[in-house]
Amino acid sequence: MNDETFKPATAQVGRRNVVMSGVALSAAALVPGATLGAGTSAKDSAARKVWLITGAGRGLGLDIAKAALVAGHYVVATGRDPCKVADAVGEHDNLLSIKLDVTRPEDSQTAIAAAVRKFGRIDVLVNNAGNFYAGFFEELSPEQVRNQIETLLFGPMNVTRAALPVMRQQRSGLLLTISSTAGIAGGMFCTAYAAAKFGIEGWMESLTPEVAPFGIRTMLVEPGFFRTELLTTDSTTYAKPSIDDYAERTKETVAAWNDMNGKQGGDPAKLADAIMQLVGLREPPVRFAAGADAVTTFETKARALLTQSAAHRDLSSALAHDKA
Repeated sequence: MNDETFKPATAQVGRRNVVMSGVALSAAALVPGATLGAGTSAKDSAARKVWLITGAGRGLGLDIAKAALVAGHYVVATGRDPCKVADAVGEHDNLLSIKLDVTRPEDSQTAIAAAVRKFGRIDVLVNNAGNFYAGFFEELSPEQVRNQIETLLFGPMNVTRAALPVMRQQRSGLLLTISSTAGIAGGMFCTAYAAAKFGIEGWMESLTPEVAPFGIRTMLVEPGFFRTELLTTDSTTYAKPSIDDYAERTKETVAAWNDMNGKQGGDPAKLADAIMQLVGLREPPVRFAAGADAVTTFETKARALLTQSAAHRDLSSALAHDKA
């Protein structure tokens, strides 16, 4: 972070606070201490958390934002267009909408600074923003693959990097990252998406012991198929068909996913409520399989790993240096 003072461009939309842009606070200035609201008791302050949610203008992020507000928490709802985010979430005294493109590190710093300036702390960071580049690997362009990883992996890293100094000074916080069953088991047509989600899994698993001494916990949520906007044209970009060998399977897969769109079995509002319950636990889980299909994916992958580890156990165990 730089040493400039945070000077946000703020718009008032009804009763909603909307931060359009700004300059990040210095790291030294990110010391929690702002008041959460007049008349807030110490007990209420402990129970009411400050949530910062990326991609909060639609889909699961919107449902999480609404659920957190209903539960009495303070919510910093972010997206590329904060006015649209504010319109989607609705008017609420405990809501701050902020512009945040997760692929821009400076946006992350500005959003964290605005959140601390308004609410004094950040208790729960929800890395949710995402998109989907679908297609066979050979037909996905290098730019599409990079864009996928930029949004789904480096994006959450940008926001988390900006939030960690605040959480370390608080000696508390929860990093909640929306992963996917595609981060547990890869699948056809999901090479770029799964690469990013597998990266999320490894990054969070490794970050956990690094930040645990500061009272910071992590939680991965791996949803199966939920009825969000992920498969809509606003979120999904299909690789342009260019190789005849893949043409028939591309046609079949795109048709099947288009037919599934809007009919997925998972209810994102129920998942948002489940997340509220889990965050309220004394020890939130490090992973949560979201949906019956996600549980099946976890179990299938676990059995597959056990089978694979046993298949050549003797050979695997005979690779040490011979004793001198």
